[in-house]
Amino acid sequence: MSDTTAAENNGAQPAQLADILQERYLAYAMSTIMARSLPDVRDGLKPVHRRLLYAMRELRLNPASAFKKCARIVGDTMGKYHPHGDAAIYDAMVRLAQDFAVRYPLVDGQGNFGNVDGDSAAAMRYTEARLTAIAEALLDGIDEDAVNFRETYAGEGEEPAVLPGGFPNLLANGASGIAVGMATNIPPHNINEICAALLHLIKHPNAAVETLLTHMPGPDFPTGGELVESPGTILEAYRTGRGSLRLRARWEVEKLKGGTWQIVVTEIPYQVQKSKLEIRIAELLGDRKLPMLADVRDESTDEIRLVLEPKSRNVDPATLMEALYRHTDLETRFGLNMNVLDADQTPRVMNLREVLQAFLDHRHEVLKRRSAHRLGKVEARIEILDGYLIAYLNIDDVIHIVREADDPKAELMARFKLSEPQADAILNLRLRRLHKLQEIEIRGEHKELNDERKRIKALLGDEGGRWEVIAVEIRAIRDRFGKDKLYGPRRTVLGEAPATVVVPLEAMIEREPVTVICSQRGWIRALRGHLPADTDVKYKEGDGHRFHLHAETTDKLLVFATNGRFYTLGADRLPGGRGFGEPLNLMLELGGENDVVGIFVHRHGRRLLVASSDGRGFVVDEDSVLAQTRAGRQVLNVSGKTEAVLCVPAEGDSVAVIGQNRKLLVFGLDEIPVMARGRGVILQRYKDGGLSDARVFSRDAGLTWKHGGGERTETKLEGWLGKRAQAGRLPPAGFPRNNKFA
Repeated sequence: MSDTTAAENNGAQPAQLADILQERYLAYAMSTIMARSLPDVRDGLKPVHRRLLYAMRELRLNPASAFKKCARIVGDTMGKYHPHGDAAIYDAMVRLAQDFAVRYPLVDGQGNFGNVDGDSAAAMRYTEARLTAIAEALLDGIDEDAVNFRETYAGEGEEPAVLPGGFPNLLANGASGIAVGMATNIPPHNINEICAALLHLIKHPNAAVETLLTHMPGPDFPTGGELVESPGTILEAYRTGRGSLRLRARWEVEKLKGGTWQIVVTEIPYQVQKSKLEIRIAELLGDRKLPMLADVRDESTDEIRLVLEPKSRNVDPATLMEALYRHTDLETRFGLNMNVLDADQTPRVMNLREVLQAFLDHRHEVLKRRSAHRLGKVEARIEILDGYLIAYLNIDDVIHIVREADDPKAELMARFKLSEPQADAILNLRLRRLHKLQEIEIRGEHKELNDERKRIKALLGDEGGRWEVIAVEIRAIRDRFGKDKLYGPRRTVLGEAPATVVVPLEAMIEREPVTVICSQRGWIRALRGHLPADTDVKYKEGDGHRFHLHAETTDKLLVFATNGRFYTLGADRLPGGRGFGEPLNLMLELGGENDVVGIFVHRHGRRLLVASSDGRGFVVDEDSVLAQTRAGRQVLNVSGKTEAVLCVPAEGDSVAVIGQNRKLLVFGLDEIPVMARGRGVILQRYKDGGLSDARVFSRDAGLTWKHGGGERTETKLEGWLGKRAQAGRLPPAGFPRNNKFA
């Protein structure tokens, strides 16, 4: 484009849309990662939390001061440091004050800050807050050049890029966040254990994660609970920085009168809302999914007390709780993902040792910077005191110069070789300080500062000495906060991985007899009770009876379709008998015009004979055909005009097959192979037509078929005995004209 054209377009230049989108999205992603979602490994804070604490410090909301309205704090934070909505800032602040959300609260809240039931906090105009002592420890040294500052978003002031972090906040309180393409989820831990691991790492810089876990064995959630994971799983999670940890509620059995009892849940997993947990249990009760449980009620006050009443005192408490673990949030999984911003502001997943070392390195840097800052202050003060001492030694000359000289400052600097700060200090000295006692005090201060300067220089030149100082600071943190009666003791119990508890299906679904009815058009429903086959059942106009079977609500139903697929249905999921039911093709992905060949109750260990219209088939283990999805499991392969037409239990030693040409053949069941999937082998040959029906039976008991209003059994079958794949011969007189056994 020419300069003229560019000028006409106000300087706009052509660019590919894909390039522009990539550039803008990358900028957005980096902003989300670095400025919103991931915590800094050094102080464990996201920008919004860091800005909140700094704004509260600027408002002088220390632990000993009076509370201020949260609206004032949020306003200052938003106006000066954090250009986002007030609701997001207040929500972040509320979480820092909730002792059930963070292990060691950084904000001391006054008013309604929400509860473990999930109720939200009151509006910010009603609540008040100030910093806690832990937050004060995080900010300690911020005025001593301990960290770098940067301009605020408006360029009207400065904010810290990171806090000095005198408290190991990242591991103590954890963090969670979702960025673009990455996320973080770090659990809280106990401060006593963190400090023990830090002290060990100072002594042994190359300590393995396995060793550190002996001091810091796992998370310590504010809501307690029981961590039920094997040591190997916990080790792998902390060694790689990623893993999944299983957390369960804590409960106990309370004995009541008459030998009865009840379960009392005293601690629930982290980040689980108690009210929603109670609602979920009530829903399961309403759906009859917990037949062992009679009732649930909440008797909580300041402490959690969720009471579970069993239906019978003969119920096993462990089995009941196992059922609840599987279907409610009484058991949860915490996905550990220690993805953080390192000291170079690069997001990466760290293991436990790297996180601890990053905190120690930050404290080491803070110590050096604070020491250097203090050294500068000490040397500046010593310089002033040196000037004072010179003035005291030459007090008469100093007074004369001040009274007579046109430029006393320059004269003093030239006469006594003073620096400009020394000359200014002497000129600003009040006359009443020119007495002997003041000189003695100055000499004493001068000596103390000289000694301090030597100590600081020695510290800056001795790395081992600096690590000893850091160790002393960590012990002080442990003694100050770890011995607190409220926050010090470990809350989460470290249990062993639970043994596998077999929960019978009856424990999850109330066992009731039902009759499954399926119509000719494929509408299915379940009627209560085991009804006889001649029960009067209403169908839609033009529809009629097809399948009728007795089952229990705990049963699984197998549906075999003409496409050769098996589908699985839970009997408890079937619609009731008040209406006409629901179409099977909506409940299952039958596909196209496929029809149902058979429906029957699943029996463990049984075998089935499946066959297609071209007379091919095989025996399949019933346990292997159970489907996990609505799409079913392909078992019998069919193609072209061939379709599945038969599925019967393979219970007996002989097989009788009859074709559409009305030819009957009997042969041994052992001639048919057991397969998992395929077309199978030829059962009977046909010149015209195909397979009509088959039955597996016991030769000694004879072959039975429907005859008139009853049944007929034929035991003399020698004329129809043969080998698989033969044609057979006409059936005995009286065999049904529809060529079906039943």
